[in-house]
Formats: sequence, C-alpha cells, structure tokens
Amino acid sequence: MSNTAAKKSYTPAIVVMFALFFMIAFVTNLAGSMGVIVTNQFGASKALSQLGSLANFIAYACMGIPAGLILKRKGYKFTSRAAVVVGFVGVAIQFLSGYMESFAVYVAGAFVAGFSMCMLNIVVNPMLNTLGGGGNKGNQLIQWGGSCNSIGGTLAPVFVGWLVGGSIADATVAKAAPVMIIAMSIFAIAYIVISFTEIPEPHMETPEEKAARISGKAEKDPHSALSFRHFVLGAISIFFYVGIEVGIPNTANVYFSGLDWVGPAITGTFIGAYWFCMLLGRLGGGIIGGKFSSKSMLLCTSSLAILLILCAMFIPETATLSIAGMTVPASLGLLVLCGFCTSIMWGSIFNLSVEGLGKYTAAASGIFMTLVCGGGIIPFLQNLIADKVGSMQSYWLLVICLGYLVFYAAIGSKNVNKDIKID
Repeated sequence: MSNTAAKKSYTPAIVVMFALFFMIAFVTNLAGSMGVIVTNQFGASKALSQLGSLANFIAYACMGIPAGLILKRKGYKFTSRAAVVVGFVGVAIQFLSGYMESFAVYVAGAFVAGFSMCMLNIVVNPMLNTLGGGGNKGNQLIQWGGSCNSIGGTLAPVFVGWLVGGSIADATVAKAAPVMIIAMSIFAIAYIVISFTEIPEPHMETPEEKAARISGKAEKDPHSALSFRHFVLGAISIFFYVGIEVGIPNTANVYFSGLDWVGPAITGTFIGAYWFCMLLGRLGGGIIGGKFSSKSMLLCTSSLAILLILCAMFIPETATLSIAGMTVPASLGLLVLCGFCTSIMWGSIFNLSVEGLGKYTAAASGIFMTLVCGGGIIPFLQNLIADKVGSMQSYWLLVICLGYLVFYAAIGSKNVNKDIKID
C-alpha cells in the first residue's frame, strides 16, 4: 500500500467488511443449527443431520479458486455484490424447503449459500489484512472483524433453538422461517450499502495485466502461493481449524438437544453462548492483537482447547451446572468455553499464512477458502464416528486436529521461502 493510500481513511470500507463478516457466520451457523430440525422433520441420522453444513462447506472446495480469480479480475466490490445476491438465493431455497417438505431442496439451498459464504470470505480477509497493513495490525483488524462474525454466529443458533421450543419433536424448517427472512433482508440491505460504498482495489489486475492475459502474452510466473511452505501448511491448518470451530458446537447441539432433560431450547442457548464466547475472545484478540504475535496466540489457544475438550470427554455425564436457573451438563459447559480458544484462531492462521506473500495474496486467498470445506467434512466425519461410538468419544477427532494447529504455530508457520520475489 502506498503512502498516499495509507493516509487515506478507509473507515467506510472497513465497516462494510465487518458487516459481511457478520453475514458469513449468521448464514453458516443457520445451516449448522438446522441439524436439530432435520433429525426430526426428515428423520436424518446424526451424520446426515450435518449434510446441510457439509453442503455449505463443500461449496468452498468448488468455489474457492474460481472466486479468487473473480476477485483478481473483477475486484472486491463486484465480488462482494455478487456474493450477497447468491447468498439471498441460497437462503431463499432453504426457506422454501420447509414448505416443500424436501430434504434435498434444503441441502441444495445450503450448497448455494455456501458459494456466497466462500466469496464473502475471499473478500473480507485479505481486504482487512491489507487495510491493517499486514503483520500484527492486520491480524488485529481481522480479529475486530471476527467479533462481528461472532455476533452473527451467536444469534443464529439462539434464534433457531427458541423458535423450535423445548422439544425436538416440534422441530420443523417452517418454525425457523423468521431467521431465514432476517438473513434475506440483511443480504438485500448489504447489496444496497455496498453499491454506494467506495472500496479500494489493491489486488485487482491492472489494464496491462488484463491485456497480456487476454492476448496470451502474459509472462508465466515460475512461482505461486503454493511455492511457500508456510502457506501450504497454513491452508491445511484452516481445513482443520474450521472443522474444529464448527464440529464442537454442531455435534454438541445434536447430542444434547436429544437428551430429554436438556432439549433444543436450552441447548440452542448454550450453543449460542459458545459463539458469544468467540465474540468476547475476538474482542480481546482485537485489543491485544497488536501486542502479541499470531504465533503465540495460536499456540496458547490450541493447547488450552485440547485441555478443555479432554476434560469434557472424561467428566462424568451426571455432573451438572446450574446457570441462570437452567441445569446443564458440565461437559456442555466445558465445550462452550472452547469458544474463547477458537475465537482468535482464524485471524492468527490467516495472518501467519499470507505473511510475506505480496502479489500472491489474492490467489492465496482463493486456495485458502477452498480448504474451508473442512468445516463441513470434519463435523460430518465426527458424527459418523458419533453414530458408531457415541458423541462425546467422537471429539477425539478434534483433539487430533488441534494437535496439528499446535505444530503449525510452533514450527510450520515459519516462512522459509523469503528468496521468492513478491512484488
């Protein structure tokens, strides 16, 4: 970023990016929260209850690289507007699935919505990192944006849980319709706001680059984002991280909602509390992000998350907590606390992964988003395990994933390819 650009106020653009961060979590968690509903209305197993979430995240695998190319060729504004249109359509299809009594239509809507979430992620992360100037400040801005993400993530499961009520037998897609109407309304408003907001285009291809690409005379670069070891290992980290972030609440939601003495309303409230913990953690991360390195933040939180999950797995099922007049399993309370840990992982991993990539940042963001499909694959695998050996034992899978994040923070995040020209 030039000195002139650095002095220019991009506050409106930052606010728009924060709003898009909100929508990413709200719509994503809507798919996860609906798992409770489809187990009742469509008779899905624990594994199939995650099919909507799986479809939502598999869309990342399909759209990650194409969306990165769209961002490079069309810019942030075009990509973000296209994303909110696709998101509106995806949620509308899910809305119709309840009235059509079709599980297939619901899954199709979740898949379409996933395209939107992928495109939005590709816009907001590199933009906020760039506007923050990279490094600790870039990480700090992503953490602030992540706080808005957590607000959306907190509201979706709480809304769905209370709309369904106290018994899983009452769960239908139609009962969750108000949440989907809210999502569609926000998408419509976002489109209008983005249209009238000036958004910088630091990574958009120049007219000369476009002409060279069209004529076939573009000079072939011997390197790419994949030439950087720390980026490759970071992309794998994101695959595991998003699976951890989604797997913790989704598996707990299906399991504890099915317990007669807990139910969907109480479980939905505590799953919302998990995302609220992420909100608090990201607010804290935004405050300290400029003072502590992404490496140390990721190392500490990954280690603590392993400890909390192990405690939740081995604590007696009869152990309970009394909170705000509600009696809940202590294991659920421990899993909720994991939200503090997962809160800052995304920004830390992204910051570590793209540090020192320069001109490869936009393409790297597309590859990065492709690996976000872990958010659907890992919870699906976890619930396949849950169907076989039990929900709490399935958390061993997440412990293994967290172990990899400890490795990445301690060793894998070091840039060993500084000899590659990046400007």
